[in-house]
Amino acid sequence: MRTLYRSSVTGVAGRREPRRQLAGSGPRTGAGRRFATLGIFLFLGVAIAAGPVAGQQNMADVEITTVELESDLFMLMGRGGNIGLSVGDDGAFMIDDQFAPLTEKILAAVAAVTDKPVRWVLNTHWHGDHTGGNENLGEAGAMIVAHENVYRRMNPAEFAGLVGRSGQAPRAALPVVTFDQGVRFHWNGRHIEVTHIGRAHTDGDAIVHFPRANVFHMGDTFFRGRYPFVDVDSGGGIDGVIAAANFVLERSSEGTRIIPGHGELASPEHLREYRDMLETVRLRVAGLVANGRTEDQVVAAAPTADLDALWGENPERFVRAVYRSLAGS
Repeated sequence: MRTLYRSSVTGVAGRREPRRQLAGSGPRTGAGRRFATLGIFLFLGVAIAAGPVAGQQNMADVEITTVELESDLFMLMGRGGNIGLSVGDDGAFMIDDQFAPLTEKILAAVAAVTDKPVRWVLNTHWHGDHTGGNENLGEAGAMIVAHENVYRRMNPAEFAGLVGRSGQAPRAALPVVTFDQGVRFHWNGRHIEVTHIGRAHTDGDAIVHFPRANVFHMGDTFFRGRYPFVDVDSGGGIDGVIAAANFVLERSSEGTRIIPGHGELASPEHLREYRDMLETVRLRVAGLVANGRTEDQVVAAAPTADLDALWGENPERFVRAVYRSLAGS
């Protein structure tokens, strides 16, 4: 059924006129040019999230896998952050867009489930493995939405006082709609609720909720089955990552499905195990910090040693991030 709220969105908006129509099968012209101009921005994003996106230089062998959640709601997996996709009469609503060289493959996957164009792209945060396709999609006419801090970190030339990690993106890659606390879309017959979760993976993280489907997209506040990357230099912190997990768990039920930033589709039980691990490591590191240990001494104490077999992707990076979150480094 066609929604009565076809083009309604609540939030702080700015519009850019579409440069050309975005076909469901992908950009028809100029793709090579756009891929090239995004190179520097893409490199910056890759450098930040090196763990989740190792091997990103060669995209030729990447396949986009489509996981059906409902007949009009999907999760796309390729290389980089997992994509959420709502389709319907109003057009496609996409959450994150991976890397620029994958845009045509992603659009082919979109075209397999809808003949409508991509109208909205919502970025869960600013890292290049989630925003690398922005320029291609923005040039094609999609409206890009993100938290205000995502705009600032992708556009530091306009914010001279910005400190920490950032990377200048091409104009077409920047969000044209930003929000502070949250925003609600009424699109494809769904209410899509977006909440800024605070200083978690970064300072611009958004969690997306599809209430009718009982589905969440958590971006990189949730790495299923592995230690997360907490980007302290982008305003992230361990307490915010724990808060993000609790935010979703408090709103979950037995049938809730959760799209993590990286990893397979998850259940509340997977998220609960992840939250418990985060709290355990935080408690251990906090005790060492309270005893005056330095960052290197905390790493040497191996506070995750008994957890590494299960969660052990880059435990040292994780411990250092927890330390810096708590010690204020």
